[in-house]
Amino acid sequence: MKTSLSKIAQLVEGDIIGSSSLMIRGAAPFDMADENQITVAGVAKYLKALDATAAGAILVPRNIQTAKQPLVQVDNPMVAFAKVMHYFHPPQKPEAGIHPSASIGHEVQIGHEVCIGPMAVIGNRVIVGDRIWLQPGVVIGDHVEIGNDVTLYPNVTVAAGCKIGNRVVIHSGTVIGSDGFGYAPDGKSYHKIPHIGFVQIDDDVEIGANNTIDRGTFGKTWLRRGVKTDNLVHIAHNVTVGENTVLVAQVGISGSVSIGKNAILAGQAGIAGHLTIGDGATIGPQTGVGKPVPDGQIVMSGLPEMPQRLWLRVQRLIPKLPEFSKRLSRLEKQLQALEEIKD
Repeated sequence: MKTSLSKIAQLVEGDIIGSSSLMIRGAAPFDMADENQITVAGVAKYLKALDATAAGAILVPRNIQTAKQPLVQVDNPMVAFAKVMHYFHPPQKPEAGIHPSASIGHEVQIGHEVCIGPMAVIGNRVIVGDRIWLQPGVVIGDHVEIGNDVTLYPNVTVAAGCKIGNRVVIHSGTVIGSDGFGYAPDGKSYHKIPHIGFVQIDDDVEIGANNTIDRGTFGKTWLRRGVKTDNLVHIAHNVTVGENTVLVAQVGISGSVSIGKNAILAGQAGIAGHLTIGDGATIGPQTGVGKPVPDGQIVMSGLPEMPQRLWLRVQRLIPKLPEFSKRLSRLEKQLQALEEIKD
């Protein structure tokens, strides 16, 4: 498929510098694109080397004026590039129908243009909207509600009573609505606390592969509109994740945490229970959060890399730090006394 640069500019609401009649057949990264493709230069590294790409055209910020190739000036080059990628690689649309091996329960309401794949299972009294794609092995529990334009990839499980909004994508192996981790100890053993709540996933959420999102003990675990999660994320019971927040791979969130909108939790961050993470906060990779984080604050911790020999030396010193602190305090007092005598 080929299209003119003018049509691409119209798609991304951009302005062209150069030939608008140039025909483009695809999009590719800066260092891989050829003369028939469009690429993006949204960061300084590429903006300083525009002539180094072989691309036929480049998406650039609006303040960039010159290059040997035609330019398309846009407000946000990466967002524009994503739109162009969707244009050349539109999402797959399956043929509507229900596979003979699928199992459909009683009193199920199914919308229009629905595709239900092999070995999919839908429980009783489920509501499924229009243009739903349930891929092979998906399991939907009783009393689940699913909106329109939802895609569930193979082997996704949505347990009983959960609610999923419109335009939601859930990748393979994810479990929505598993029991939370709640037990009452009596000193000898642990007694399971029933979890009778549910999970609510609002519109335009995308959930990565092999996520586990627990139902509420009471009430709901709630992913609000536009949340994006990477693979291997765990969200415990009664957590609320605010609008357009991003959870990166292996993030773990304990029960009853409230996360604001537009927050970022980087890889392997861990959040202790019952905390509040503010709007626009950023939690760095491998950071363990044990107290509330205000709006807009950046919290960093983790374990930076270091040579093994240095790491071994550091580990040997850590248990001695309290002793070193006492010795340093004594030396400071002795130094202060000597300075007073000198004066």
